[in-house]
Amino acid sequence: MMLLIQQLLKEEGVAGKQIISINFESMRYYHLRTSLALYTYVSGLLKTMESPAYVFFDEIQIVEKWEEAVNSLFLDFQIDMYITISNSQLLSSELSTLLTGRFIHIEMQVLSFTEMLGFRSDQQEAQENLLWLYIRRGGFPVVHLTDDYDEKATYMIIHDIFDSIVLRDVVQRYKIRDVELLRRILNFIAETVGSTISAKRIADYFTPVDPGTIYTYLDALESSYLIATVHRYDIKQKHVLKTQAKYYLADSGLQHALCEGKASNITGILENIVYRELVRRGYKVYIGKTDTQEVDFIAEQEPKKLYVQVAFKLESEETVQREFSPLLSIRDSYPKFVVTMDPHFQDTIEGIRHIGLYQFLTDEQLY
Repeated sequence: MMLLIQQLLKEEGVAGKQIISINFESMRYYHLRTSLALYTYVSGLLKTMESPAYVFFDEIQIVEKWEEAVNSLFLDFQIDMYITISNSQLLSSELSTLLTGRFIHIEMQVLSFTEMLGFRSDQQEAQENLLWLYIRRGGFPVVHLTDDYDEKATYMIIHDIFDSIVLRDVVQRYKIRDVELLRRILNFIAETVGSTISAKRIADYFTPVDPGTIYTYLDALESSYLIATVHRYDIKQKHVLKTQAKYYLADSGLQHALCEGKASNITGILENIVYRELVRRGYKVYIGKTDTQEVDFIAEQEPKKLYVQVAFKLESEETVQREFSPLLSIRDSYPKFVVTMDPHFQDTIEGIRHIGLYQFLTDEQLY
């Protein structure tokens, strides 16, 4: 994204000499890993440049007290600055405190299904095959740069990405002592994705473990974007519930990699993909609770709202009843969908639409 923005600036007439770009993961800039060194170096360059100047800092959290340098550069020079940070708490705390009202926060997602199709050279392949490819491999761009990767190579790549995030953004940042427990917690989430669980349930599963430790580790995983917590919403009482949340992974490919390709919770994986698509489209997402039933997702984006149930296939009348019943109990006029892997069967029951996952992921006008 940083490179694309720089390319766009140049296409719009900005000279290359007006752009400063630093990737702090490179040893080339090791000497700039303190706020004073960074400010001294960049301010020296800016004094010789025409305004406006454009500054790009990649992985800025590596710099000690980086926020001081960023704030000072904003105060002293006329610049546009772009920074990447691999930790949500850094952005929500240090940066927002210093730059209130002066920055735009963009959360990068993995590839959506439609974006993945743009990476593939085999787009003429059957839609169902490409959808299954996305379900199993997920949306990390690197695994779609070539058609040559087999399943084993794909999972090795995803494992490497996972290990890098865990060791760099979770263990180091939060000074995690029990790395093995952290991995086991993430594996548990991967195996139970889409299930309503609590920190206490996880603690009981790994007895003896203090629930407070579980909360700390879950918070670390969420702050590093590996997981997302989705809270329940009482539809009748109209308030968010504090207990029994669901956890979803950053990418469905992680689920298969962590479970070594033996993932059996297909409905949970499909839920994970639907959740990520709703977030990508800008919705705030909750789990819906009626008096006695649960709706997989309530998605809100003022003034829009929709309800979504996710299932693998509607193979029996009992399954149809189970998936449609929670939506039928909600008596408002907002759109309601049952999303499945059924490629051909589509039906509408009292205004509730049954559609295929492929359409849900690719039709930008659907909701």
